[in-house]
Amino acid sequence: MKQLFKVNRFGVFLIFCFVLLTGCKQEKKKEQVEVVETSRVEHLPYYGDASFTPNWLTPNSKAEEQFHKIPDFELVNQLGDTITQKTFDNKIYITDFFFTSCPGICLKMTGNMLKLQEEFRNDDEVLFLSHSVTPSIDSVSVLKEYAEKNAIIANKWHLVTGDKTEIYKLGRNQYFVENDLGVPKDVNDFLHTENFLLVDNNKHIRGIYNGLNRASMAQLITDIKTLKKEL
Repeated sequence: MKQLFKVNRFGVFLIFCFVLLTGCKQEKKKEQVEVVETSRVEHLPYYGDASFTPNWLTPNSKAEEQFHKIPDFELVNQLGDTITQKTFDNKIYITDFFFTSCPGICLKMTGNMLKLQEEFRNDDEVLFLSHSVTPSIDSVSVLKEYAEKNAIIANKWHLVTGDKTEIYKLGRNQYFVENDLGVPKDVNDFLHTENFLLVDNNKHIRGIYNGLNRASMAQLITDIKTLKKEL
């Protein structure tokens, strides 16, 4: 009887150790998840030219106020609504450049943007903006069909068309989305890039990401959460 009692006590002890170790592992996993909720820095850097050299400015400072901002624009979305910078007042937005007939990288870019849309579906502070680089082909009706086909949420994610010169100047001279540093280009040179850009509520560029890369998309989600703390 004593021997049985000893065996039982030993069994209880093993179970206790197992529960304790399992609990520690689960707690460690929780801590790891919490770490990636925000970036390692308190404030994201600012970007103001094609080199994408990070500038470490203090939000709401005079230096930040004078730093490069995306200028106003006037384009039309998939609903036929006029879209300007006022559409994004006090909003964070993620932007890219695509075209609906693209057989290559645009499909994966759209897929990754859809994942971002789902992540921030119920967050009114985060919007999405995709510029067509073939605006003569991507009419309002074409964009609307593309939006419906891909479950793009109206007024959450704006697919825009408009003047080609304006779109290309925005892409190259304001968002700096192409990586061909020092190579002059004009509206006749096709604009095609896999880059996503993160723009804050004051129209500053706060991050550039590879729209085809899974790790880059995870970093973008983390950076959006960090940026939201500035709002």
